[in-house]
Amino acid sequence: MVDETGAEVYRLHVWIGRISPMIWRRLLVRSDSSIADLHYTLQTAFDEHLHRFHIHGQDYGVSRAGGIMFTADSSAVRRSSFQFRRNESFRYEYDFVAGWEHQVRVEECLVLEGKCRYPRCIGGRRRTPPEDCGGPLDFIARRDEVPMDVEELLEEIQDDLEADDLQAIRDRTGYIEELHEWLSLDRFDRRAVNHQLEQYAMSRRPDDTAERTRR
Repeated sequence: MVDETGAEVYRLHVWIGRISPMIWRRLLVRSDSSIADLHYTLQTAFDEHLHRFHIHGQDYGVSRAGGIMFTADSSAVRRSSFQFRRNESFRYEYDFVAGWEHQVRVEECLVLEGKCRYPRCIGGRRRTPPEDCGGPLDFIARRDEVPMDVEELLEEIQDDLEADDLQAIRDRTGYIEELHEWLSLDRFDRRAVNHQLEQYAMSRRPDDTAERTRR
C-alpha cells in the first residue's frame, strides 16, 4: 500500500561501533518522520544520553538546556529531505564523554503497510551496554572480567554459608544484581522495545519537541 502522502519506509540497520560481538537493531521508520523522531526511536532501541547525528556533513539533534545546541529544528527536519540512497550510512553519537557511536545504514526504501505502526523494530541481537559503564574499551574490559568476578563471588557466598552468615549474603544483593545484568548481555527483548515504540508512536505530536525520559 502506498501512503497518500507519498511517504516511504526506511529499513535501517543500526549497530554500536567498536564492539564485538556486534550489538545491533533493525528498524522500520517512516521517511516523513523527523530527526527528533529518529532520536527517540534510537533512544528506545538502545539507550539515552546527550546525542547528535552527523548526516551529509552537518550535525543534527534535539537541543537541550545546558547541553549541545543545534541550528536546525530537529522536529522540522524530515528524513525524506536527505534523499537517502540504498546502503547510504550516517553516524549517531551519544554520551560524548564516553564516546559511543552508532552506525546507521539505510538498507532499503519500502512501501508503507497500512496496518503497521511505525517506528518498529524487526530484529536485533544483544542488550545495550549497562548504563554509565564507560566507553567501548571500558565495556569490553569489564565484560571480560565478569566470569572471574562470578567465580570469586561464589567462593565468598560459600564461605558465608559455612559461617552461617546470611546477612553477609543479603548485603551482596546489589553486586549480585550488577553481575546478573552483565551476564544477561546476550538477551534482547524485541517485544519490549516494540511496546515502548508503540507507546511513543501513540503519544507523539507533530510539534512535540519536549524532552522525553527513558522508558
